[in-house]
Amino acid sequence: MAAPHTPPATRRPGWAMADLVLMVVLGVVFGFAYWALVQAWNGLSILMGPAGDLAQHVLFGGWLLVAPIAVAIIRRPFAGIAAEVIASVVEVVFLGSPVGPTLMIAAAIQGAGSELPFALTRYRRFGWAVFAVAGLLGAGLVFFYSAFRSGWYGQEIFALRLAVQCLSGIVLGGLLAKVVVDALARTGVVDNFAIGRQRDRS
Repeated sequence: MAAPHTPPATRRPGWAMADLVLMVVLGVVFGFAYWALVQAWNGLSILMGPAGDLAQHVLFGGWLLVAPIAVAIIRRPFAGIAAEVIASVVEVVFLGSPVGPTLMIAAAIQGAGSELPFALTRYRRFGWAVFAVAGLLGAGLVFFYSAFRSGWYGQEIFALRLAVQCLSGIVLGGLLAKVVVDALARTGVVDNFAIGRQRDRS
């Protein structure tokens, strides 16, 4: 008796050279953008006066942008994490970030948080809710690492720091990323990547 035929498992295509190049380009571009955001952070700290210490949490979502954008366009595992780490390398090596090499650890954590919701949907859902959760997890996970390094545990405003950072993550690191991805898709410049190919098949 012949063995029953088992259909081959559907495999996701591997990384193409164009995917790798785009991921690196996004990482480099956002590395410079993140550096510019640091300057905005300094200015906002002054404007906020006594509450200036919270400025970093207000803007934090801006440092999450590249991960969901890379994942949504390339749609390959680890694209978001790698893009965030590349951006942090640019900040540390080329722009002399005062945070130093530990910034790469934070980048990997926030990249993992941002990419997790997309991974849980097997990189098949890219709606507003998934982007919002990506921003929330990216901001939330790295907050606890930053709290350890910065000595925030035990502070009276600990919960306020967490709430502001998570809200910033949702708005700037999630919903704004969705706006950017949709805008890029409308221009057609990413039609040759997974986002364009999957749109054509739908």
